[in-house]
Amino acid sequence: MSALDTPAGALPATMRAIPEPLIFESGAPGRANRYFEAAPPLDQLVPAGHGRAELPLPDNSELDVVRHFTRLSQRTFAIDLGFYPLGSCTMKYNPKVNDAMAALPGFRDLHPLAPDALAQGALAAMYDLERILAELFGMAAFSLNPSAGAHAELTALLIAKAYFAKKGEGATRRTVIVPDTAHGTNPASAAMVGFDVLSLKSNARGRVDLAAILDAVGDDTAVCMMTNPNTLGLFEDQIAEIAAAVHAAGGLMYYDGANANALMGNARPGDMGFDLMHLNLHKTFSIPHGGGGAGLGPIGVAAHLVDFLPTPVVAKAGENGTTSFTLEFDRPDSVGPMRSFWSNFAHVVRALSYVLSNGGEGLAKVSQLAVLNANYVRVKVREFLETPYDELCRHEFVASAQDLKRETGVRALDLAKALLDRGYHAPTIYFPLLVPECLMIEPTETESKETLDAFIATFRDVVETARTNPQAVLDAPVATPVRRVDETRAAREPNLRWVPPSTP
Repeated sequence: MSALDTPAGALPATMRAIPEPLIFESGAPGRANRYFEAAPPLDQLVPAGHGRAELPLPDNSELDVVRHFTRLSQRTFAIDLGFYPLGSCTMKYNPKVNDAMAALPGFRDLHPLAPDALAQGALAAMYDLERILAELFGMAAFSLNPSAGAHAELTALLIAKAYFAKKGEGATRRTVIVPDTAHGTNPASAAMVGFDVLSLKSNARGRVDLAAILDAVGDDTAVCMMTNPNTLGLFEDQIAEIAAAVHAAGGLMYYDGANANALMGNARPGDMGFDLMHLNLHKTFSIPHGGGGAGLGPIGVAAHLVDFLPTPVVAKAGENGTTSFTLEFDRPDSVGPMRSFWSNFAHVVRALSYVLSNGGEGLAKVSQLAVLNANYVRVKVREFLETPYDELCRHEFVASAQDLKRETGVRALDLAKALLDRGYHAPTIYFPLLVPECLMIEPTETESKETLDAFIATFRDVVETARTNPQAVLDAPVATPVRRVDETRAAREPNLRWVPPSTP
């Protein structure tokens, strides 16, 4: 197969075949210093006491280093290379204009401790984004302080804890209700704050059952955490009744915004009865979030919780022509700062650029196209793989390899590995846990019909191969830089540091 025949996202065979040593294992003694041979001795350039006797860095030229990391970059998957249907992660394309805005010198070069008077543009950007998010999702106010989704969950639960403590109910409001279709970090966040977690099983329709909520709520209920649409991609059609039941018991409703790409501009969590929520701007608002970060997880609250938001809060004073912005730290009921400095500010600029580029109608269309694409892929996939909840979904859907495993021994994991061989990133697998051999697929709105059709055809071919020649799928991947690894050992015994060989 030539490079021209390589599937979208796959690596040319020549690149896959060339071994790449570690940067520490390449180079030659003295090569890194060849530009400085005529320089004075180091002790004349660096004051005594500021240097190290030995610095174990690789001995490579700049050209060696550039080529090494460029080759590695071509061996990893990226949204700029191919389709990335990773369910619940919303791996959509990130418009480059957002990066250009974040790189404007006035934003890029601003010191994080600059006084308010010298940071008016940055504070205005933060204020504008907070107000836009509040309007878009039906909240009274937002804070940009948290760094990511789980961090925002933690912040929201600290706010709930402070709210109940101020009401004199801190000792009794101890339980957080978490449905099994909620986002996976919800139970951990609740436990970290010191709440007791009550897990609630979904019904046969893949939704939270109102009767189960009515049985679960009581004087000990603090918060009910929900994702809507949930991790099955299904809209919770009894959400208003569920919120009413939780509120009647004195509890708060928390909205996990991981799946907000499904409803942006079309429905608002605040209108559904949620008191707290977070957004993953590194999902819905097209901020890059590969490699573990950095993200941005703004938290929104209803009016009765505004005083508990993290500090600092961006405040606006004056009228048009004399408007000024300040960072307010004196908020007695606040849960306090949740991170150093004020936010992942470059992401604030990226998100604001994305919002302003699309406008209100454009953001609504983003979600409509995400839902359309997900349902298009769903009805095609159900022709060759089980889709347990075969109804109109939102931005994502789940398929199951349970029958395929029973027939052939091929699991969801094996299908995922085989897709990597064909140039596509794998869908999310084995989440949510309530679907055996689960594959969760989210195409997002940024993919064309041609890309979706190519993915569907490839996925179909992988499943048909599993039925006719299962070993070929069980052996996958064979064309990636690293073949199948021991996932259990990798999780329990991570080896992330290079250790130089011991000298005799």
